[in-house]
Amino acid sequence: MELANANPVVLNPSDLPTRKQHTISQGADGKNASIFTYSVPVNSTDPFFQSASSEASDSDDEYEAEAIDEQEIYDLVATMSDPEHPITLGALAVVSLPDISIRPTIPNRPESPLKTVTVLVTPTIQHCSLATVIGLGVRVRLEESLPARFRVDVKIKEGTHTTADEVNKQLADKERVAAALWNPTLQSFIKKMLETCE
Repeated sequence: MELANANPVVLNPSDLPTRKQHTISQGADGKNASIFTYSVPVNSTDPFFQSASSEASDSDDEYEAEAIDEQEIYDLVATMSDPEHPITLGALAVVSLPDISIRPTIPNRPESPLKTVTVLVTPTIQHCSLATVIGLGVRVRLEESLPARFRVDVKIKEGTHTTADEVNKQLADKERVAAALWNPTLQSFIKKMLETCE
């Protein structure tokens, strides 16, 4: 299979935005070992998690959890592999932090715990044949990783793809997305994309 974009622009991983901290520690053999540390937010909607404060108070707010922000969403999708290249979506600038937003799902109720995550995907070339697969992979990654109170909306960034309207229509159609996930070929693409996720 010939690549549609054999020479994409690749960003330096150290220039990508992240909360992850790179630290060096001494291993048992005395050599330096790289360790990435990342504080995982506690999800209070987990039925097996009970903190001392939640046991003491009978709070009705089951959605009171540490806030998830755009950086955390970026960290979830930036490490996904591109289906054509052995390079991450973050390094290819297919996903970028400024193109991620989190808004209330019900605009006139901003205090509602229901939020909509919007990710704008920028294909590496305007006629990328795998733009729908990339969008589908990002959607699957977020729907599997985020709590149920989040709605996921993945779109092709305006002006970056020749058939962006058609791709966006496919990505927004829940029935088409569900049908696509039953396709063995698409499943293998998405599985490949998710192999590099941290």
